[in-house]
Amino acid sequence: MAHAWEAAVEAQIRAAVERGEFDNLPGAGRPLPGRDLPYGEQWWLKGLLERERIPSEALLPTPLLLRKRVERLPDEVRDLPTEAAVRVCAQELNAQIVAWLRTPTGPRVVVRPVDVDELVRQWRRARSGPVPTPQDPRAGTLSDRPARRRRWWRRTPRP
Repeated sequence: MAHAWEAAVEAQIRAAVERGEFDNLPGAGRPLPGRDLPYGEQWWLKGLLERERIPSEALLPTPLLLRKRVERLPDEVRDLPTEAAVRVCAQELNAQIVAWLRTPTGPRVVVRPVDVDELVRQWRRARSGPVPTPQDPRAGTLSDRPARRRRWWRRTPRP
């Protein structure tokens, strides 16, 4: 039975060669790419990623993708023009995290929502530039120092 099947396939190939269907194919007359490389089990997947220019992190499970996005979020929002845009970006990521937490798939990885207010504080600090720090905390004039608070028992004037 297998012999008859092989004969039928060979007959179709011979007929296609006679019709010229294998003429002028891309790569004709050249060696197969990767022929000298050691065999890899997922060679086809690597080829697909290279050919379609798909980033390899697209293959990661959802919780790992979310964690990577949380780690990169301060860099992503650094160039946003307004605080509202920063908040929207963080809230969208939090919505994705909450959706995953409701129906988790993939490995059990801890993914926590982003603290939007802290992210906004970081964004503001990055936009305002470095904060100057005095070399000596005791340096400066009297007017630079914060006013000392008077205690309640010393609020009354002395006689």
